[in-house]
Amino acid sequence: MDLYVVLGLSHGATDAEIKRAYRRLARRFHPDINPGDRAAAMRFRQIVQAYETLIDPDRRSRYDAGTAVDADDRRTSGFEGFDFSVGSGDPGATFGDLFAEALADRGARAPAPERGADLHQTTELTFEQALGGATWTTAVTRRETCRACAGTGRTRVGPGLCLICHGSGAVRSVRGHMVFSRSCPGCGGAGQQRPRLCEPCGGTGQETRSETVQVRIPAGVSDGDRVRVPGKGNAGLRGGPWGDLYITVQVAPHPLFRREGDDLHLVLPIAIHEAALGARIDVPTPDGGAARLRVPPGTQSGQRFRLRDRGAVSARSGQRGDLIIEARLMLPSVLDERSKELLREFGRLNGESVRNQVEGGPEGPPLRS
Repeated sequence: MDLYVVLGLSHGATDAEIKRAYRRLARRFHPDINPGDRAAAMRFRQIVQAYETLIDPDRRSRYDAGTAVDADDRRTSGFEGFDFSVGSGDPGATFGDLFAEALADRGARAPAPERGADLHQTTELTFEQALGGATWTTAVTRRETCRACAGTGRTRVGPGLCLICHGSGAVRSVRGHMVFSRSCPGCGGAGQQRPRLCEPCGGTGQETRSETVQVRIPAGVSDGDRVRVPGKGNAGLRGGPWGDLYITVQVAPHPLFRREGDDLHLVLPIAIHEAALGARIDVPTPDGGAARLRVPPGTQSGQRFRLRDRGAVSARSGQRGDLIIEARLMLPSVLDERSKELLREFGRLNGESVRNQVEGGPEGPPLRS
């Protein structure tokens, strides 16, 4: 085994070159950096043996002359005077601890950006507002990027030397014959004073602010629907995207109309003579107008009629539902003697036919368009 080859040196290498090669290879193959790697451990022992032989002038001369060198004839520990400059750590760290710190620094990853949290609010609309759409104004309190530090969480300081390392960027500690140099914990090796925590945001990079937001509620929303307002949630961390604002819609009930999907239902009171003889009746529509409904003669209570495209607009497809009208026969609350006599006469003439319809078991009332 050529000890010069082990260290990657030529036979005329100087002591400084031997030390540099040893420092570089020892860090690479040290067992603390390669736990459980037998090949690395064996290589490390060869590196130590080569260094201890070549750094000692007497042993090196005997090795160069081809004389066997006793492995136990060691006049140096292999670490005297060495400056193992690694990552920052405690002043009393051991050799293995310092290598562990170097590994930790090498494997560290910057935190990934995070998306901001979504915010949720609730609004109540009238039945008419839900059908026709509305603009709703609300105050949103959310976390936004701090204006003082632009989201970094640190404030800049004027130029000045680090008070710990006095501008050198490194601190040294001595344990016996070993001298360890580490990056200054106060400035991270920069030699200058580090930025301080931002006072307005406490170092979080975010601050709480309120904003007035106008939200357009689309026509046709139903009770329980959610409206998404992109980018109006909390700010993201470390440059991450903003969250969204979600508005949950609560629709107040209407005294006349009832909604099922995109269809609207209306119960229409009809007098007996209108049901019996037929009639044309003006029916209220959800837009505040009226539609003419033809009630055919012989209409039964519970019979339903459909007015096409008179229902609610779908907030998703834009298509309009229907208005379904259910006829309900109503008697006048007060009858004079003349009206009572006419009803008695009507009963004598038609009572038997009505009972025959009931006994015949007519099916449910049809739905007519």
